[in-house]
Amino acid sequence: MDDLTNFSKRLNGSLHLPVLVIIEPLLLPRTCILNVFRRELAEFDILDMATVQSLDSVSARDVRLVLLSIADKPIGDPSVEDDLAFVAECCPNAAIAILSNHDDEPTAQAAMQRGVRGFLPTSLPIEVVIAGLRLVLVGGCYRPLPIAGINRIPGFEPPDARRFASAYLTNDAARAAIDRSLTDFTPREQQVLAELELGLPNKLIAAKMNLSESTVKMHIQHIMRKCAAHNRTEAVLRWRGRLPAQSRDHDPGAASTPET
Repeated sequence: MDDLTNFSKRLNGSLHLPVLVIIEPLLLPRTCILNVFRRELAEFDILDMATVQSLDSVSARDVRLVLLSIADKPIGDPSVEDDLAFVAECCPNAAIAILSNHDDEPTAQAAMQRGVRGFLPTSLPIEVVIAGLRLVLVGGCYRPLPIAGINRIPGFEPPDARRFASAYLTNDAARAAIDRSLTDFTPREQQVLAELELGLPNKLIAAKMNLSESTVKMHIQHIMRKCAAHNRTEAVLRWRGRLPAQSRDHDPGAASTPET
């Protein structure tokens, strides 16, 4: 009886969470993705569906993101076009991310031109997929950028901070804000900011940059103080020009403690 009561409480609690939907026709990959997302994105109610038509059942919920798997289909395939249109109609406030077996530049460009906010090739490591989705969920866009002469997988390395940030912005004023704010950061802080924009945790940032976690925390403290930000997401948004910078005269102490 206690188990039933606890299950009922968890179910009722999940109904108040924002929703992330996985749409994947095949049961095995869908279940695997579901299990990983429920562990890594616990702040969302993660739902899985075989087709976009099932979205009708959650249209009244706060759907924040829909991850649509298209496998080997091209973006211009009529069925993909229809699915994208259905998602946009059924969940107009949700961002759309695509999971594709293709990782070529034309496919990525075609997806972004259709309003997709996240393009995720199945060749990406899972930690990068999670980071890309976190970026989309805070209002950004994610797609792997081509890096000449470098194998993105498994040695994934981000581009420099200026190219990374401008790749996701189309507003000239926002780009100008980035250029101005970059002058306030050291090169190392710019690299850390680029990793923060990916949504990576301190441990992974430290491993990728060959730094200790304490050094990464120190850089994040400096970044948040310079941005007058209270958390990592706010720091990234200010850096990208999406939030106005607050006065540097206010007490920076409240903003100096990074999330871990």
